Amino acid sequence: MKKRTLHTRMAGAAALVTAGALVLAACSPGGDSAAPASPGTADSPATEGTVTVWHYFSDPQQVALMEKYADLAEAANPGMTVDNVFVPYDQMNSQLISAAGAGSGPDVVIFNGAEAATLALAGALAPLDDFWSDFADANQFPDSVIHTVNDSMYAVQGYVNLLGLWYNQDILDEIGVHPPTTMNQLEDALAKAVEANHGGITLSGLPNSQGEWQGFPWLSAAGFTYDNPTEDALTAGLDRVSNWVDQGWLPQEAVNWDQTVPFQQFAAGNFAFAANGNWQMGTAQADANFTFGVVPLPLGSTGQVYLGGEGAGIGANSAHPELAWAYLTASYLSVEGNLAAASLVGSLPARADAAADDSIASNELLKPFADTITQFGAKYPSAAIPPEAVADVQLRMGQAWSAVIGRQHSPADAARTAISALNNLLG
Repeated sequence: MKKRTLHTRMAGAAALVTAGALVLAACSPGGDSAAPASPGTADSPATEGTVTVWHYFSDPQQVALMEKYADLAEAANPGMTVDNVFVPYDQMNSQLISAAGAGSGPDVVIFNGAEAATLALAGALAPLDDFWSDFADANQFPDSVIHTVNDSMYAVQGYVNLLGLWYNQDILDEIGVHPPTTMNQLEDALAKAVEANHGGITLSGLPNSQGEWQGFPWLSAAGFTYDNPTEDALTAGLDRVSNWVDQGWLPQEAVNWDQTVPFQQFAAGNFAFAANGNWQMGTAQADANFTFGVVPLPLGSTGQVYLGGEGAGIGANSAHPELAWAYLTASYLSVEGNLAAASLVGSLPARADAAADDSIASNELLKPFADTITQFGAKYPSAAIPPEAVADVQLRMGQAWSAVIGRQHSPADAARTAISALNNLLG
């Protein structure tokens, strides 16, 4: 594997407003900096040129995976150069949509799969139907990882990510509890951990889709669903997390944490639990100096956990979509790429043949997540949310989740405001 120079490029919102297309063109396949692709045909696609890939990963293990994907794609396509470009999570959609409006943007975009409809309807993604119909391994992927909007395919996931309950076994041994399987057991353990001068639990409380992603399991455990959203159920779910803050089990500063920071806090040994994803496996193995493990979130009979993960698509204005597709089939969608995501990050392969590999079946950290898929797995986003409303629903619910954790609103007030918005958004 050749040595690659890591770099980060960021285009801030202010730069987008003032410089707009000039800034975006400089880091997109449509700009002067992109190497021209050699011409290709349907039978012999282009294999030479620069593929610009936008992603929002900052965790070192996830960055390492992006570099691995680049190496796989370049090895499979002599003459290809992969340019990984970091765009902050909370700026990804706006930058993609602005770039599309300016006639530029990346060749490949790696994004929150639940936002495929938002990006497709905004004209930021190219349809993948023709590529997919000719893809020999398409039958290895379940329908749940294919993202379609108005009967056209715009993205596919190479892996599945979901939430589990990470625990610090050293702290649990000290306070005399076992990994919890019920909500009462979890809250009892949180109380004992804090009483022993440890942190309780970490999670993301951001007022956006990350907050909605992290909040949904706990809200659904209280009976909340998008199929039948009621104010009482939402209030009950928000009241639980509000009590966690009141008791000192969850830091109020979680309102400023994305999904990376709270796990770093956990891996540093400061907390008994972390509600976080399988993608943190590499970070735990690299950074945690204590015995750790994972169990499914203790959500009871109504709880649900989103089956998420990054969607991979081709930018609407890619100058060489065949080259972009060649990148995807050699990286995200290949067996080797699926297994790399599992070994480096802990993501569960979407490909059936990769998921059956012995390295996956024998992994004790991945098994609880696989069990969660069977017990609590839920489509992400919910089929009850119209495609054009996904972004607004995620934002409204993320704001309600964050406002309660940050003590800006009571659970009842936050629920009332959110349900009022949902009634309009869900029709």
